[in-house]
Amino acid sequence: MTTQTTLSTPPVCGTGCTFPATQPAKLTEWDAAPLRRPFSGLAACLTALCLVGVANPALAQDRDAGQPLWEAGVFAGGVSTPAYPASSDRASRVLVAPVFIYRGEIFRADRDGVGARLYRSENMQFDIGFAASLPANSDDSAVRKGMPDLGTLVEFGPRLNLTLARPAPGTRWQLEVPVRSVLELNSGVRGQGYAIEPKLAYEVRDVGRGWSLGASAGLVWGDAQLNRFFYSVTPEYATAARPAYDAQPGLIAMRMGLNTSKSLTPDLRVFAFVRQDMYGVGANRDSPLHQQASGTSMGLGLVWMLGRSERKAPG
Repeated sequence: MTTQTTLSTPPVCGTGCTFPATQPAKLTEWDAAPLRRPFSGLAACLTALCLVGVANPALAQDRDAGQPLWEAGVFAGGVSTPAYPASSDRASRVLVAPVFIYRGEIFRADRDGVGARLYRSENMQFDIGFAASLPANSDDSAVRKGMPDLGTLVEFGPRLNLTLARPAPGTRWQLEVPVRSVLELNSGVRGQGYAIEPKLAYEVRDVGRGWSLGASAGLVWGDAQLNRFFYSVTPEYATAARPAYDAQPGLIAMRMGLNTSKSLTPDLRVFAFVRQDMYGVGANRDSPLHQQASGTSMGLGLVWMLGRSERKAPG
């Protein structure tokens, strides 16, 4: 049994993810303050399920063959990541959340994300997907103190996946190009621009003893509105140590990542990931909110599947 979603933490730094079951998630946190606001439970579920994605770099169109139409279970794990791109503050959390996977012909909640698969061939897939992240409380960040909080971000939009090569059985090179609109959930819903995140990935189903491996490199680009959300300082929030700054559209980060996973039993899978973002090439590195040239994200977790359908997914 394999589980299927995709990592996205934070949203402009990742790809699609799986929405949770309808019941609220139980949260155990190292830093509880950023989650105490509307939509935080949903964001926690989304983030947890996005983390499940690194548990299986399963390969393209053959991965549905013989899989159940749906599976349900529990995710438990921890993640530590910069509070926002180029922040020196960190958000570290332990999450416990439900996992629901659905492998329909068109509508899907799986490794490739939540959304509608509009076209699929042997080497190409086009779909509409989603991603999300937890919010960040400005009072927990010295450089942002007194500024508005960064709310939960939800992304949605089209994505093109191209399989470029299969050098050997159980391996593939893939190019992924998502273009997503970004919404902020924070006492309402506000548009925060859009992001483009092209990524080249290499995936191996089994590198030995049942361990799968994925490696990727990519770029994160934001429009003017999204970059202002992260890096602008309006005159009303300017101080002697935090001068006013008007962010520009452009590159947010270059990224490299590694992930690995292994099935311990048919129902239990362990995974880990590490990701390095290079912010020094960013278009807004002169912003007073742009604090460091690079940042590392990492996570570790378990996925335990509790039930599944007898009906198989369409191949």
